[in-house]
Amino acid sequence: MAGEEPDAEKSEGTKKLEKWLNKGMKIQMTDGRTLIGVFLCTDRDRNVILGSCEEYLRSPDGEKKEDPRILGLAMIPGYHIVSIHVDEEHTPGQSVM
Repeated sequence: MAGEEPDAEKSEGTKKLEKWLNKGMKIQMTDGRTLIGVFLCTDRDRNVILGSCEEYLRSPDGEKKEDPRILGLAMIPGYHIVSIHVDEEHTPGQSVM
């Protein structure tokens, strides 16, 4: 296809992002929220698009469980991202994390 780079010319970062496509991703944000969804894409400004996204006001790993807010498709501005965790084992059709 026109415009695609041969595998030999792809940067390590590009290869890593391609491996993350359709994987479960947990993003911690600067305001304390946690978003969990499926990684769909990113851009040069480090914005991230998650599909099937759920929002937690407190960490979903905490002792007190809370019901998530269902967002669906969400765009997270890169400057609000504190940390990212990728579930390398996630495959489409399984529950995320």
